[in-house]
Amino acid sequence: MKIAMWSGPRNLSTAMMYSFAARPDFEVRDEPFYAAYLAQSGLDHPMRDQITAAHETDPAKVAALCARDGAPHVYMKHMPHHMLPSFPMEWAKGCENVHLIRHPARVIASYLAKHEMPTLQDIGYPQQLDLIERLGGYLIDSHDIRRDPKGMLTRLCDAIGVPFDPAMLRWQAGPKPYDGVWAAHWYDAVHRSTGFAGPEGPEPELTGEAARLCERAMPLYTAMWDSAEALI
Repeated sequence: MKIAMWSGPRNLSTAMMYSFAARPDFEVRDEPFYAAYLAQSGLDHPMRDQITAAHETDPAKVAALCARDGAPHVYMKHMPHHMLPSFPMEWAKGCENVHLIRHPARVIASYLAKHEMPTLQDIGYPQQLDLIERLGGYLIDSHDIRRDPKGMLTRLCDAIGVPFDPAMLRWQAGPKPYDGVWAAHWYDAVHRSTGFAGPEGPEPELTGEAARLCERAMPLYTAMWDSAEALI
């Protein structure tokens, strides 16, 4: 089995990857298309040169990797905005597609703590809705995972046809050998963790440009709930 977990940035996606990596029956792959996305888009992300030097930049070769089986299961962390229109997508039809989403206000506030003001495309809501409509699959909200990790992971495992493993609730602190090189910039908080953080607090209050971006993202976030099978 191959799981393609689609998630925008700042959305519990690394913790979810660590959760599945804690199982003895899963191999994990961290954002396989990121280097190809940077190479072809020309965008100036943190650690851009290191990323494109260390990871595969040919999208066809990345797609071939994503189509390859693991031993015995594979979990792939993907970001919808990495999938440029020219990138191959046939490989995704052989996966259990799961869509990890988060309220835009929380994503934007978290993004701004690490990077400059994003665009709507940077936080991936249009691309993620498009992938949900094209690929189908299951939808799970990071807010619900943090509220009830064991319950939501059990529902996810039941949906995709693997038994829940309690090992998914804990992992070792620190960097992981399967992290992308970008972990040095983005993964500091999750590297300090040994499990899922507790329930989230109130939604952050955004102002100015950040609030306007949230207003644009909200209809897309709402539409996602109507376009996939939600695990709630």
